[in-house]
Amino acid sequence: MAPELVLGVDAGHTVTKAVLFDATGRAVARGSGTVPLKTPRPYWVERDMDEVWRTAFQAIAACLAEVGPDAGRAVVAVGLAGHGDGLYAVDEFARPVRAGIVAMDTRAEPMLVEWRGTPVWSRALEMSGTVPFAGSRLAWLARHEAGVLRQARWLLSCKDWLRLRLTGAVATDPTDASASFTDMRRGGYSPELLDLYGLGALARLLPPVLPCDVVSGTVTREAAALTGLTVGTPVVTGAHDVDAAALGIGGTTPGELCLIAGSFSINQMVSERPVVDPRWQVRHFVRPGQWMTMSTSPASVANLEWFLRVTGAPTDHRYGVHEAIGREVEACLDGPSEVLFHPFVYGSPHPHPASGTFLGLRGWHGRGHLLRALMEGVVLNHRWHVDALRSKLPITGAAARLTGGAAHSAVWSQMFADALRRPVVVTDVQESAARGAALLAATAVGLLDDVTDPRATPHVLRRYEPRPDRVAVLDEAYAVYREALEALGPVWARLDAREASE
Repeated sequence: MAPELVLGVDAGHTVTKAVLFDATGRAVARGSGTVPLKTPRPYWVERDMDEVWRTAFQAIAACLAEVGPDAGRAVVAVGLAGHGDGLYAVDEFARPVRAGIVAMDTRAEPMLVEWRGTPVWSRALEMSGTVPFAGSRLAWLARHEAGVLRQARWLLSCKDWLRLRLTGAVATDPTDASASFTDMRRGGYSPELLDLYGLGALARLLPPVLPCDVVSGTVTREAAALTGLTVGTPVVTGAHDVDAAALGIGGTTPGELCLIAGSFSINQMVSERPVVDPRWQVRHFVRPGQWMTMSTSPASVANLEWFLRVTGAPTDHRYGVHEAIGREVEACLDGPSEVLFHPFVYGSPHPHPASGTFLGLRGWHGRGHLLRALMEGVVLNHRWHVDALRSKLPITGAAARLTGGAAHSAVWSQMFADALRRPVVVTDVQESAARGAALLAATAVGLLDDVTDPRATPHVLRRYEPRPDRVAVLDEAYAVYREALEALGPVWARLDAREASE
């Protein structure tokens, strides 16, 4: 058994991963579990908080068991990452007061519509670096579930709920805290922002903010019994999984483009000054004096998960689902994009209520054509975000770094290079956010000098160069994609109004 291991835990929207790493960030064991998303009403997307914790401790236990019965003794620190923009409310006894709300939840859209064009919207963007998405959700709860907030003692992010269960300690970090309620330039919670949303009285529910790379608690006896970790093992504050993923794949150089194609379409770069625009969010990065600029939407690989749930997985996927899907798509890849897909099954980055849409279907099209359209639609949505970023920010470096589910597919990765007109690299890191959390943990206990320690630099596994013929095809597809966005706006609005009235 290797000495001095660090454990990285990444709680995504549907999958929680626990990965053991050595001091250089090399993975030595893995465990994972799935938490189903629940949609009890239209626009609501929730998770059972106890199930989130159960999945996490089972993933940790499975990971440790892969190494051996005494693996917990070798773990010198635990780092945490998790999806952002969630709301996990607990009472004074650390028990959930309602289901956890995840970032794909859009129940508060009427609040945003109410605020758009008012000083609430513009002032929030100026001060916090983001449109008031998280503020709208909390305002929605205050309006519709006031009893929940009266019961609550803390409003936590996903990873911070796991910390509470692991250690009994309450904390968050600058990357998660800056989702809505902190001052983008000065840091710290902003009473003015809370008052802007009419939420000043709820300041008492916000957790203390600690640096990402400090010990914020230790494993309790109860958590040790469930996970196999040793009582007293340090647990480090950690980070929003977007920031942790950038650390994990080595995308920390200011101006370097990183793409995370997972549940969300995340397109990001580290910057040394904040540049505000409603098309993206500016949040504090893990290193003081730097910001993470991210243009995002819930419109990436989650669309494929939906499609496979509805139509079924490939019958032959002995070498992995992505490889099997790649074969289906490659068989239909010649020629122009005949079928177009807008990947908005769970939401979009656009102000009108866009929804998932296939266009151009004919009787001779088959499943492969639909899969190709879906994959291209996801890539074109990423391109929309990247175009937004490069309209105001310099993108440095020749290649973009790609991680997330799409990075497991060679066909999909090549599409990114073709659509973005720039090389794309995939590193040898499979669990980027878990690795980033582990690097923060290793730094906190002195195994690494800092999170960019050269000893932990990931290696480039594959590189994809843009192919001129496919660049032309996807340029044309993107032009049609944009035209259809504008043309379908009124149609989507009417459909949305009908659904909301039912």
